[in-house]
Amino acid sequence: MAEDLTEVERELVRIPEVTAARIVTDDEGKPVEVHILASPEKHAKQVVRDVQSVAMASFGLDLDRRVISVVQLDSGNGNGTVATEAPGSPVTAEANGHTAAAVVAGDRITVERVIAVRDGLQCDVEVSLRRGGDTASGSAGGSMANSAVLRSVAQATLAALRVLEPAAARADLESAVIVTLGDRAVAVTSIVILVPPYEEIVSGSAVVRTAGDHDAMARAVLDATNRRLSQLV
Repeated sequence: MAEDLTEVERELVRIPEVTAARIVTDDEGKPVEVHILASPEKHAKQVVRDVQSVAMASFGLDLDRRVISVVQLDSGNGNGTVATEAPGSPVTAEANGHTAAAVVAGDRITVERVIAVRDGLQCDVEVSLRRGGDTASGSAGGSMANSAVLRSVAQATLAALRVLEPAAARADLESAVIVTLGDRAVAVTSIVILVPPYEEIVSGSAVVRTAGDHDAMARAVLDATNRRLSQLV
């Protein structure tokens, strides 16, 4: 199955706007994440449709649009747009560290600071967020293992988000990882949002910049949650 998916990835890269592709599967070999690195010439929604069409036409592989994340990078200035399809919501995008949503600029929540302090085998993380003139901090701690620290960053981001956005009380962390797309490192997270009697899964991603993995993970959490939480009461 892994070899077949490698062929799918190679075929996806033949799409003119796509420069890299990676498919992540579960234990049964079912695609659960599809990460696409693309140029910005075409809208992210159309790139998602092209990916679905190529996978189906060439391999009979039916990819759910909700598992496809598209990272669009402008090769001219190094800044880019991260777009993800989330269940029940339209595409959201991030440009130059800010999440684009149907709100005025002052309502956008952005990452102000991420601090990770290691003490022996433990690591404590504090994340500060800003919305207009308001700021909020959240903290989390755990093992100093890299994967655990990434989860702590995501959890601390959610803790800070709950102060600024009451609907964030519905949100909890499912996963937080750094993946490689071509030559780029990208922070990817999935968040569970409780909308009783249902659970929704939303995902977000952010390109790792000079500020590092932790900053990117905090931005990925915002990318996953900003638009969806604003729709909840």
